[in-house]
Amino acid sequence: MYTNKFKDGKILINGQTIEIEKLEWNEHPTFKGVSLKHLIKGESTNNQLSCHLVKVEPGCEIGLHNHVGKTELHEVLNGSGVCTVENTDLNYEEGIIGFIPADKNHLVKAGKDGLFLMAKFFPSLL
Repeated sequence: MYTNKFKDGKILINGQTIEIEKLEWNEHPTFKGVSLKHLIKGESTNNQLSCHLVKVEPGCEIGLHNHVGKTELHEVLNGSGVCTVENTDLNYEEGIIGFIPADKNHLVKAGKDGLFLMAKFFPSLL
C-alpha cells in the first residue's frame, strides 16, 4: 500500500527525533476518504511552515477550497490524480510538485489507485 513509503521515516526537528509511523492518521473533517498525518506543526516553526502527509482514497477528492494567506506546495509521493487550481488542471503522478498560490481556489481528485502526497503550507496551516 502506498502509505508505507514513510514506515521507517523520521522527522528531525528542534533537537528531537519523531518516528513518522507513530504519528496518527486523522480523518479529514469535511472530505470523505481523505486522511492527514501532521508531520510538522506551526508550533515547531514559529508558524512559518507546516507539513502534512495526505492520503486520498481512490475516487475520492478534497473538494473546492482555499487557504487564506497561505501558499501550498504538493509533492506527489505515490498514486495519481488531478489538482485543479482556479481553472487550470495539474496532472498529478509520482515525482510531480504542484504549487498553489495563497488565496486560490483549488481541489484535488485521486485517480483509480488513490493519491499520496506531502502538503506544505507557508505560513503554517496548523
